[in-house]
Amino acid sequence: MFGKRGKLLTGILAGVLAISLAGCGTQSPSPSSSSGTSSAQEKAEPVTLTGAGSTFVYPLLNQQIEEYRKNNPTVTINYQGVGSGAGIQQISGQTIDFGGTDGPMTDAQLKDAKGGKILHIPLTLGATAVTYSFPNAPKDLKIAPTVLADIFLGKITNWNDPRIVADNPGVTLPDLKITVAHRSDGSGTTYIFTDYLSNVSPDWSAKVGKGTSVNWPVGVGGKGSAGVAGVVQQTPGSIGYVELAYAVQNNLPYAMMQNKDGKWLAPSLQGASAAAAASTIPDDMRVSIVNASGADAYPISGFSWGLIYQDQTDKSKGTALVNFLNWEIHDGQNLSEGLQYAKLPANLISREEAMLKSVTYQGQPLLK
Repeated sequence: MFGKRGKLLTGILAGVLAISLAGCGTQSPSPSSSSGTSSAQEKAEPVTLTGAGSTFVYPLLNQQIEEYRKNNPTVTINYQGVGSGAGIQQISGQTIDFGGTDGPMTDAQLKDAKGGKILHIPLTLGATAVTYSFPNAPKDLKIAPTVLADIFLGKITNWNDPRIVADNPGVTLPDLKITVAHRSDGSGTTYIFTDYLSNVSPDWSAKVGKGTSVNWPVGVGGKGSAGVAGVVQQTPGSIGYVELAYAVQNNLPYAMMQNKDGKWLAPSLQGASAAAAASTIPDDMRVSIVNASGADAYPISGFSWGLIYQDQTDKSKGTALVNFLNWEIHDGQNLSEGLQYAKLPANLISREEAMLKSVTYQGQPLLK
């Protein structure tokens, strides 16, 4: 089922999470078409855009940049998957042109940003998978919400704990110590995961809370989603959390989670879309969709946002950036499902267009 997809993801994730790809011109194709290059684009001066942040979105963004450059050769896009925390820090300090994050910036972070108002542009959404590794591990292990929280709190320490056994009748669970794997860097995936645990466990909420970085009670850290996947893959008895694409790429089993309506679900594109559909998304797009209501809503789902300044200081860069993002939320979505990401909801895209049209240089809008 995942053969071709696995090969594609292997190519994406191999090596370091730094990419330097040529893409876009100062005008993007219309939302309905990605083919053709206008004479204006052919004559456009070269522009380089730099971005950094989310590893959650990296496999998709990598392929989108690769596709975009085919018809827009005059702009180079460099994106480094260094974690959402670093992406927020770098866009706030104006050392990059755009950031990537899976955890929305706080009011305090937005206030401290050096370049004025930062917009959150949803790029995609997806599911965070709870992965695990022990001998003869089933692919559909059930882990209840409070059980998951207590594992990461260090309260449940063995795989044959009665609470895990009770939810998995007929499954032989080993007398094996659980090793928790978590992100060591500032991470939007961590934000989604800890936001979920805070929603389902008062104990977790009181003792640890949510954030791109938290003080983990127990566990071993891995850098990036690929790092956590590697820890789980190499450590018998381990459990961790990664974006679904990384679990698929590494052939790791992932748990079925019990959602707010009591239904057991595996992480999926449909489950992430259902969670978004059940959530009210505010004008600034900063929203949590974890533990959403609805029988089909996968409970550990979240958006990934692009972070850009509303007031751009370089007209050429700003124009190239909004044109690329406009393409990304339209034609770029066609690459989503093949890489285990859900397409943006159709009713959200028009709202994002309006946000991009509000981006200006010296008071003049950059997206025509």
